[in-house]
Amino acid sequence: MEEDNPFEKSKTVDPEVRAYVYSLVTALGGTGVDTDGKYVLGDDALACLRDLKRWLKLYDEKLNRLDVARCLAEANLVNGDLLPILASWQADEVNNTVRARIALAVLELLVPLTWPLETASEMTQNHHRHIPYLQQAQVLYKAGLLGHDTASILRTIVRVGLPSIATPQKERTNRDEGIIKLMLYSIRNIAAINIVPNIPSQGLENEVSRSATIEGFRFQDVFALILTICSNMGEDFDQQDVIVLEILFHLTKGVDAEKLFLTEEQQKVQKTSELKDILSKERSMQRDYAKIAPTRHGRFGTMIWMKGEDERLSVISGQDNLRDGQNTLLKMDKSKKFNKPKQKMKDEHHTIYDFDKTVHLNRQASESLRMFTEEFLDSGFNPLFAHLRKAIAREADRIQELNVRQYFYVVAWFLKAERARRDWQKKAHVKNKVQAGFEPDSYTIVAAVLDQETFILLNRVMQKSFDDKEWQDLNATMRCFTQILLTIQEMALSPLEEDQEIAENIQNRIFYEEITHDRVVGIVKAYKDQGFGYLDASTELAHVFLRMLERYSRENVDLQIRSRRRARRRKEANRAAGTGKEMDGVDDDQRSEDEDAIDTAQVTKERKFDFGRFSAKFTTQKSVDTFTALAKYYRDLSVDQLKRAHRFFYRVAFKQDLAVLLYRVDIISLFYRMIKGPEGLDPHNKMFREWEELVRQVLKKMFKKISERPELVTELLFSKINATLFYLEFGHEKQTSHPMRTTTELEVKGINRTLDDKIAIVVAALDSSKKMYFVSWVRRSLELAVDERKSWEAEALARKEMTEQPNTDASEAQGATDVQIPLPPPFGEADANIVEENHRANIVIVVKPRDDEDIMEMNRNAKLRLLMTLVGMEKTHSAADVITWSFPSTLSSEQLFATLSILDKHMSNPQTEFDGYEPAALLRRANAIEHKEPQSSTLTGFIDDDTEGTDAGEEFLFPNNLRTRTDHDGSEEVKKRRLIRKRKAEPVDDVVIEERRRAREEAALARRRAIKSELYIHASDDETDEERDRTFFELEALRRQKQAKNVLSALATGQQNVDPKHHKSSAKGTSKSHKRKGQTISEDDDDNNTSDTDSGSILDPEISLSDEEDLTKETPISSQVNESEDDLILEDKILRQDVQHEITSKPAVISANDIEEDSDGDMARMAPRRRLRAGFVVDSDEE
Repeated sequence: MEEDNPFEKSKTVDPEVRAYVYSLVTALGGTGVDTDGKYVLGDDALACLRDLKRWLKLYDEKLNRLDVARCLAEANLVNGDLLPILASWQADEVNNTVRARIALAVLELLVPLTWPLETASEMTQNHHRHIPYLQQAQVLYKAGLLGHDTASILRTIVRVGLPSIATPQKERTNRDEGIIKLMLYSIRNIAAINIVPNIPSQGLENEVSRSATIEGFRFQDVFALILTICSNMGEDFDQQDVIVLEILFHLTKGVDAEKLFLTEEQQKVQKTSELKDILSKERSMQRDYAKIAPTRHGRFGTMIWMKGEDERLSVISGQDNLRDGQNTLLKMDKSKKFNKPKQKMKDEHHTIYDFDKTVHLNRQASESLRMFTEEFLDSGFNPLFAHLRKAIAREADRIQELNVRQYFYVVAWFLKAERARRDWQKKAHVKNKVQAGFEPDSYTIVAAVLDQETFILLNRVMQKSFDDKEWQDLNATMRCFTQILLTIQEMALSPLEEDQEIAENIQNRIFYEEITHDRVVGIVKAYKDQGFGYLDASTELAHVFLRMLERYSRENVDLQIRSRRRARRRKEANRAAGTGKEMDGVDDDQRSEDEDAIDTAQVTKERKFDFGRFSAKFTTQKSVDTFTALAKYYRDLSVDQLKRAHRFFYRVAFKQDLAVLLYRVDIISLFYRMIKGPEGLDPHNKMFREWEELVRQVLKKMFKKISERPELVTELLFSKINATLFYLEFGHEKQTSHPMRTTTELEVKGINRTLDDKIAIVVAALDSSKKMYFVSWVRRSLELAVDERKSWEAEALARKEMTEQPNTDASEAQGATDVQIPLPPPFGEADANIVEENHRANIVIVVKPRDDEDIMEMNRNAKLRLLMTLVGMEKTHSAADVITWSFPSTLSSEQLFATLSILDKHMSNPQTEFDGYEPAALLRRANAIEHKEPQSSTLTGFIDDDTEGTDAGEEFLFPNNLRTRTDHDGSEEVKKRRLIRKRKAEPVDDVVIEERRRAREEAALARRRAIKSELYIHASDDETDEERDRTFFELEALRRQKQAKNVLSALATGQQNVDPKHHKSSAKGTSKSHKRKGQTISEDDDDNNTSDTDSGSILDPEISLSDEEDLTKETPISSQVNESEDDLILEDKILRQDVQHEITSKPAVISANDIEEDSDGDMARMAPRRRLRAGFVVDSDEE
C-alpha cells in the first residue's frame, strides 16, 4: 500500500500539507467534456480561494517556508485555474459583483505566487530546495499572463482596480488603497520576473523577454494606467509612488535610451555597422589563428622544455611553438596560473536588480517604449520624482534602501532619454525643411531633479554609499550625477536665456563645493574589483566632470570654491609648530582675534579655484590604474569608451607632463599589444589612429628618458609614488620657492638726532655686523644717482635756455632785460604735457641690485634697509608683489651729493660707540602704528558708500589705544587653561565665524566710543634725555608754586568780606558744603578731573551750570580742545593735589565763615559741576 501512495514518492513537502492543498485546488473548479473545454467554477470557489490564501499566509509566511507555493506550482494552479477564471470575466459584465469578488480573490493569490524570489545569505535548507523550482514556475506564470490565448489578463487585472482608482482620494477606504496596491504589485511582479541564467529557460526566451513585456503592457493598457497615476501623483495618489518606481525600473534597466530615438534608417545603419564589427572581429580572430593553425602534415604532438637561468624547466606542448618565439613566450605566459585568494562577494550580476547587463529590444518594443517615454517626460516626470524625492528625504516607512538605488537609476535613464529625444527632434526638423522656425522646448519638464534639494540628496547618498562601500548604490548615483552634468551642459547651449541662466546657477552650485571635487577623485581611485559596471560609470563621471570643470573654470576666471579643511589644517600646523608659544605674553582676547583674522584670510585665499591643482590630484597612480583596467577591455569597448581612456592618458602624459606614471611594464605591454598585437585593436576602429599616435609618443618619451637615465629601467617594475614623481621625470629634486618675508623696520632712537648722526649710527652698526660690503654698494648706488640726476638737470637747463634764447634780442631792444616776454611754444599744449610727463617719469632713478644676494639682504637685513631709507631711497611694490627701491624725483643732485659726503665721512672712520652705547643699542623697532594700513571708514569717521545707519557716520576724534601686553607669570593654571582650550577646539562652520567677527566688530566699536582722553601720552617713554627732563620738571615746579599762591590769595580776599549777620546760618550751610566738597575731591579719579582753560576757576562758585551749558551749546567740540591739552591735564592734577593739601593742613584759614556770601543773605548751594574729559562734556556725549 505504501508503494502505491503517490504522496510518498516526494519527500520535499509534508504529505499532509500537500493533501490539504491539492484538495482545495481540486474543489476550486476545472474543465469538462460537457462544457466544451470551458473552465467551470466549483460550488465553493470563493471559499477555496480564500482558504488557499490563508495557507500561504499562515504556513509559508509565518513559518518562513515555501511548501504551499511548491505544491501550488506542482498543481499548476496559476495557468490551470487562476488565469481561466480571470479570462471567463467578460468585458460586457460590468455590474457582476460576484465575478468582481472572485477576480479580486484571484488577484490576492496571484500577487504572492508571482512575488520575485531572490537568493539571500540567510536561507534555510527548505529555501534552497524550493527556490529554483519556483523561479522556473514563475517564468511559466509570466508567459501565461502575457500571452493568454483567449483573453487579455493584464487588462482584466487593471479592470479590478478601476473602481478604486475612480474614487476620489479623500473618499477612499483602506480596502480601496489595498486593491490599488494589489493591482500595481501584480504588474510589478510581471515586469520583474526574468529567466535566471543558472536555470533552464524551457524555450520561453521570446515569450518572457523584455520586448514581450513592453508590448504586452502597451497592448493591454498598462502604460496608460502608469501615466495616469504618475501625472496625478501627489494629488489623487500618495502611497503608490514606490511601486510605480519599481515598475519603471524593471522596464528600463539595461535598455539603451539613445537607441529608442533612432529612426528606421538609423537603426538599419547601426545594425549594419554592428554586423560589420562582428565580422571584422571574426576575421581578425581567424587571421591570428591562421598564424599558428596546424597544417595537414603537421598534426603530430610536440613538447618543448625550456631551461631558465635558475635551472628550472618549463614545459610547453604544441607544434606551433616551433614557428615563432614570441608565440612560444605568449603561450608560456598563458599557462601560468596564480591562484589569488578571492573574497566572497555578493552576486550582484545575477539578480533582478542588476542594471549593468545590456538588454536588446526589437523594433516594435523600441517604438512602444519610445512613445511611453515621451508621454511620461511630458506629463509624469516632475510629479513622480518630486514626490519620491520628498519621501526619500524624510525617510518614509515605505522607502527601502533598494528604492533609493532605483530612484537614481531611473532618473539617470530618463534624463538620457530626454537628451536623446531633443537630439532626435532637432535632426528631424532639420531634415523637414517645412518647419524652419523650430524652437526647442524648455528644460522645465525635468526641473524636478535639477533643484537644490535633489543635489543635496544626491551628494548625501553618494557620500554614504562611498563610505559604506555599497558599490551598486554608488554606481546608480554616479550614473545620475553624470546625466545631470550632461543635461546641464546642453542647457548651457540652449537658445533660451532662461535655460542658460539656470545652467549657470547649477554649475556654480555644483562646482562651488570642493568636497564634490574630492569625492569624484576618490571614487576613481577606489576602483579595485567592483565589476565593469562600476568601472564604466566611475570613469565616465570623471571624464565628464573634468571636462566641464575645465571649461567652466576657463570661462569664469574668478571661480570660487568652498574649502574648510585646508584652513583648519594650517591652523593646527601653526599651533604644532609653536606659534602659540611666541604669543604667550599677549592677551588671550588679542591672540584669539589675531588667530581668527589669520584664519579668515587663509580661507579667503584658499577659496580661489585652481584647475591645475585639481587636475594634479586627479592624475595619480591609482587613477592611472583605474583607466588601465578600463583599457584592458579594448576589444569590447565602444568608441566613446575608447575615447574616454585615450583622453585621460593624453592628459596625464602631455598636459600634466606626468608620463612617468605610464612607465610600468604592464601598461607599456598593454599599449604595445593594442597596436601591434597579438589580438590587438581593430585597425578599422575609429579610435585606432589616435591610439596609435598616443602609444608612439609615449614610447618615444620613455626611450628618451631611459637613454638619459638608464636606472629608470628599474622603476618600470614598480608603481610610482608622489614623493619621487618629479625626480623620476626631471632627474632632480623639485626646488620649492617660498615668498620673501621682510623683517621688521628699524629706526634710530632720539628725536633730536640729525641725519648725520643717524647715518653714523647705522654705518657703525653695519660695520660691527661685518656688512660694510653692502654699505659700499649703497654708496655706489648713491654715487650713480648723483651723476644721473646731474645729467637730467643739465638737460633740463639746456632745454630751458633753448626756449629762452629767441627772447633775448627783443628784451634788449625794449630796455627791459628783467622782463620776460612769454612766447607761444613751438608745438601744441598736449605735446608739451606729454614731454613733461615723460621727463618726470624718467627722473625717478631705480636702484639695481648686483645679484640675488643683494636682493635677499635687502629683504632680510633691517639695518641695510634703514640706511637705504636714510640716504633717500624709497621702496615701492610692483604688480607682481616685488619690492623695488628708487630715488624719488623730489631729491636734487645737491641733496644727494650732501648725503653722499656724509656717508663717505662715516665709511672712512666708523665709530664704535656713541655716548657710551654701542651702535646696535641705539636702534629699535619702528612704531608699528605708523606702518599700519589705513583704518576702516568706521574708525576714521568717514562714511562708506554702502553703509547705512547712525553707526556708519560716527566720527572718532582719537585713534585706538595701544593694546597692553599681559605679563603672565607662567603659572600652571594659565597653561592648563590654554591646553584645555586647544583640546576642546572643534571645527566651526562659516556661520559661527561670521557671528564671531560681528561680535568682535561691535566690541571694538564700543571700545572706541569709550575712548575720551587717552592719547599717545607715552609715545616717547622709551626715549631718554636727562637735560630735557630736568628742564621740564623745573618748569612744572614753578607752575605749581605760582598756582598755589593765586589760590591762597583769592581765599584770603574772600575772608575779609564776611558778613557777621549771617555768620550762624552761613556756618551751617557751608559746613555741609565743605563736607560735600571734601568728599568730592577725595573720590575724584585722575581720569575724572576737570580741565579748564582758566586755572583759577576750579573752586570759583561764580561759574554756574547754566553758563557751562550755554558755553557748550555755543562752542563746537573741536574748538574746546586746547593745543596745550596735555599740559593742562598735568597742571590740573598737580593743582588739585596742592589745593587738597592746603585745605587739610589749614582748616582755620579755609573755613565756612571765610567764604563770601551772596547778596541775598543765604548761601546758594552750588550745583555739582559737569565733569569734562579732554574738552568733551561727559553727560551729553553719553546721551
